[in-house]
Amino acid sequence: MVRAGSRAILVKPAKLEIVQAGNPVLRQRARPLSLTEIRSREIRKLIETMRTCMREAPGVGLAAPQLGLPLQLAVIEDREEYHKEVSEALLKERERSPLPFHVIINPELEVVGEEKAEFFEGCLSLAGFTALVSRARAVRVTCLDEHAKHKVIEATGWYARILQHEIDHLAGTLYIDRMHARSFTSMENLAAFWKGKPVNEIREELEQKSS
Repeated sequence: MVRAGSRAILVKPAKLEIVQAGNPVLRQRARPLSLTEIRSREIRKLIETMRTCMREAPGVGLAAPQLGLPLQLAVIEDREEYHKEVSEALLKERERSPLPFHVIINPELEVVGEEKAEFFEGCLSLAGFTALVSRARAVRVTCLDEHAKHKVIEATGWYARILQHEIDHLAGTLYIDRMHARSFTSMENLAAFWKGKPVNEIREELEQKSS
């Protein structure tokens, strides 16, 4: 769905699939949804499609621009089953816990405090790659849900990171715009060379190799 002037035009792509970096839609600012649009059957169907795409990927968040639709809409879900292959130590370090499926629409993000956290971060629109990204540890997000009801989310740790990542998508920003450039790597090389190493050690090694 896109808008021309004040009139909404429904667009039904032949196939909704996750677009990859280089697609112009990932670099434009998404437009807000009206209350009427949020309550529409089309948006309800889009949310269900986004939930399916996110789970099939699999991922913990997906923004509408990643399906080629420049709308301020994202879905988030960090299922407990995704944590089974992650060590308890790493889950604790990342402050990561399961999140139920939910929708954020027209979000406004506020950083809470000055504390930062840096971890490897990936994206479904940069399939197969990852890099160290520094993010605010705590955020407050004001948004609408799928019923057009106002809500405020207070988040820390990994949840705060997911929110920042998805809201970046709505502004045309990718994690590669914020990453520690020398840490950019394929998932395979992350496992081969950096698995199990603390982030501070990885950063030190990368900086030593650059001097």
